[in-house]
Amino acid sequence: MTDQPAKIRVDKWLWYARFFKTRSLAAKVVSGGHVRVNGQKIAKSSHAVGPEDVLTFPQAKEIRVVRISALGTRRGPAPEAQALYTDLTERKEKQPRAPKYEGKGRPSKRDRRSLDNMKTSRLED
Repeated sequence: MTDQPAKIRVDKWLWYARFFKTRSLAAKVVSGGHVRVNGQKIAKSSHAVGPEDVLTFPQAKEIRVVRISALGTRRGPAPEAQALYTDLTERKEKQPRAPKYEGKGRPSKRDRRSLDNMKTSRLED
């Protein structure tokens, strides 16, 4: 009967599933109002979640959407943590920030001059 509780605190689950490095960081994100459970904002890190709940929260520079598969009993290794959820996040292809020099290695002095000439000719048109 004491196998596993039916619900667990959301900050604890986010920490178990290794989405945040510390439990206090997970609690800070939750209490900041940045986490949604089944589409509803929550503001307390003590909010209980269980299997089949869908969590939406920011992580780094993207929004993560995950469905809870299991609650977990500890913060274990990464493969164990990945078994706790199903990732529903749509991944976009990363676009390069800025075009880079298309060649091998560093441009020569001749290449730099031709690049400079192209830049100035565009401004004069």
